[in-house]
Amino acid sequence: MIELRHVSKTYQTDKASTHAIGDVSLQIDSGEFVSIVGPSGCGKSTLLHMMAGFLMPSSGSIVIDGQPVEGRLHPSLGYIFQKDTLLPWYTVQKNVALGLRFHSMSPQQIQSRVAALLELGHLSEFANAYPHQLSGGMRRRVALLMSLAVEPRILLLDEPFGALDTHTKTHLHRELMDIWRKLGQTVVLVTHDLDEAITLSSRVVVLSSPPSGVLLDEHIDIEYPRDVFSVRESAQFLNHFQSIWGVLGQQFRATA
Repeated sequence: MIELRHVSKTYQTDKASTHAIGDVSLQIDSGEFVSIVGPSGCGKSTLLHMMAGFLMPSSGSIVIDGQPVEGRLHPSLGYIFQKDTLLPWYTVQKNVALGLRFHSMSPQQIQSRVAALLELGHLSEFANAYPHQLSGGMRRRVALLMSLAVEPRILLLDEPFGALDTHTKTHLHRELMDIWRKLGQTVVLVTHDLDEAITLSSRVVVLSSPPSGVLLDEHIDIEYPRDVFSVRESAQFLNHFQSIWGVLGQQFRATA
């Protein structure tokens, strides 16, 4: 479980201060898939960075599985950044195994774990390929498997699909959803894509313009498993889109 208790964030410089996050309280239960959306600059990534421990709140607290977040990556977490973080001089299997080197596992255990992950991500035949030999979508899959390698209970995803074309993105949505349903992690996704948020999530949280607060926390009552190719044509999807966009659209217009 992730608990945000009256979290705020203010950035200080020599000349001024910027109040990025106002007062955010949020509870994300184990096994949920929650997306956070909002206008550009509303602090979506800042909020995710604070959950991960990369930034500390100016006030309030964040608690994960009963333990306060204290300025370092919580051992329960896996994190996928917006940008490609693969090591270009490592093969796919060495990139996936990278985090396992810091765990008490034998070489045989690491090899077995990596092989299972590559099969899960449909990348077994590319085990010895280097990042420059992969498509953008494949590199994103490798990044996901790197995060999954250490068996995190929580995955934090910071706009991981933003730079991909629609076709590749949709296929990765399906793979991410399949992996989430098989492994059962809690997932928090920051995205600017409302279609993506509704397609994948069990809840969508809408942030306001800075200083940010929660404007809407909507449960997505579309049953799993979902077909990512057809779900957007359903009446339920359209109802959720209209409900959320009614709030989110006002924020975009206010910041235009």
